Amino acid sequence: MNDNKKCNKIYGVDISKTICGLDVRDAIIRCFSKAHNNALDNEREGMDNLSKEEKESTKKIEVIALIKKVFSGVDGNFDDPTKNDLKKVISALKDYSKDFRDKKIIKKHYLEIEKLIDNIRESENC
Repeated sequence: MNDNKKCNKIYGVDISKTICGLDVRDAIIRCFSKAHNNALDNEREGMDNLSKEEKESTKKIEVIALIKKVFSGVDGNFDDPTKNDLKKVISALKDYSKDFRDKKIIKKHYLEIEKLIDNIRESENC
């Protein structure tokens, strides 16, 4: 592997390939899950008896539920998101995250996801 090759992936999405709304939605879920992992751990009561896998699964379900709620709140389509839906969602998540994360980190994640959104080809099928 050539160390000089630049990584073309953002949250698991290869930016050198065709990107659709679902790819970006899933990247948002991965990004948000990772960024808020500690906060999610701290909020969990009564999960001491669960295995690590069960805890991770529960956290992922909670993140997906939150993302779905945000889509609904911006009148977006979670199952077939448009560029506009995704822009509204990341803006709402940026506001939501300001109570949990450093502003610089929020901006970094926001810009990375925005780059994915800008590369969506809505005429392409996923």
